Amino acid sequence: QVQLVESGGGLVQAGGSLRLSCAASGRTFRRYTMGWFRQAPGKEREFVAAISSSGGTTNHAGSVKGRFTISRDNAKNTVYLQMNSLKPEDTAVYYCALTTGWSTRPEDFGSWGQGTQVTVSS
Repeated sequence: QVQLVESGGGLVQAGGSLRLSCAASGRTFRRYTMGWFRQAPGKEREFVAAISSSGGTTNHAGSVKGRFTISRDNAKNTVYLQMNSLKPEDTAVYYCALTTGWSTRPEDFGSWGQGTQVTVSS
């Protein structure tokens, strides 16, 4: 298991930007696919974006495509989620997670961060 520590959440006005970071402990970070998920009040956890271990493949949910960008820096053991053009409906707790394969399903991700709150005001 890898410990994941998230940061970067906060309050932002609609149309603004935030950059979330997820720092991983240990020396095996580069082996894992990393994902971002979010859970809004009263809703189920949903996929946001994923990136392969090398960074060569990414996938973004349709609701965020063109606005959010996932990236990683394996030398820093960190994955990022750049969020632009934020909307009130993006308000949620955002989680990073890892898996050994390639997936967009929460149940396939075995380690999770603590979550960071993103609130977008209108």
